[in-house]
Amino acid sequence: MEETNSRFKRICVFCGSSSGKKPTYQEAAVQLGRELVERRIDLVYGGGSVGLMGLVSQAVHDGGRHVLGVIPTSLMPREITGDPIGEVRAVSSMHQRKAEMARQADAFIALPGGYGTLEELLEVITWAQLGIHSKPVGLLNVDGFYNSLLSFIDKAVDEGFISPKARRIIVSAPTAKQLMLELEEHVPEQDEFASKLVWEERLNYVTESEVAM
Repeated sequence: MEETNSRFKRICVFCGSSSGKKPTYQEAAVQLGRELVERRIDLVYGGGSVGLMGLVSQAVHDGGRHVLGVIPTSLMPREITGDPIGEVRAVSSMHQRKAEMARQADAFIALPGGYGTLEELLEVITWAQLGIHSKPVGLLNVDGFYNSLLSFIDKAVDEGFISPKARRIIVSAPTAKQLMLELEEHVPEQDEFASKLVWEERLNYVTESEVAM
């Protein structure tokens, strides 16, 4: 596999702990993992070894890149079956999981998923809108999975709840290769309001004492 240099060292991937009904979702997870390997990018994700989480992390691990899974101790029996993939970092809560994944990553990508994936995605979009981070956020819109979400966001722009500049936080593409090309070229914008905000911490870092031992 030919390797390509990337501006990103590690990307956080949000995705389902289920595999979904379409084989294309599973294929997209594997392709995204291989795309990260080709670009010499490490992975941080929610730590599960099942569903799309397991597929993308296994593909990155098999390609020789580092995999960091961040998972609350209470979810370990449910989301890890068999041997864990790569390095597993246990934390105490869902809030700490998201903060640690965000701290470790240079960019974010959402594969298809459910409530948890959507919640993680919208949080990092909101953080970008508020100027807490300036890391690119990508949607891997497999078979139009996220079309209805993007339509809702466009409706919110039309109705004055989201600014056109904030709408451009989201980078969307139907394939892993195209999405990575667009993320590599993406230049984050910040509106006048966000640029005046001062955050004590650019991200809500997890302290050593908060990491579950």
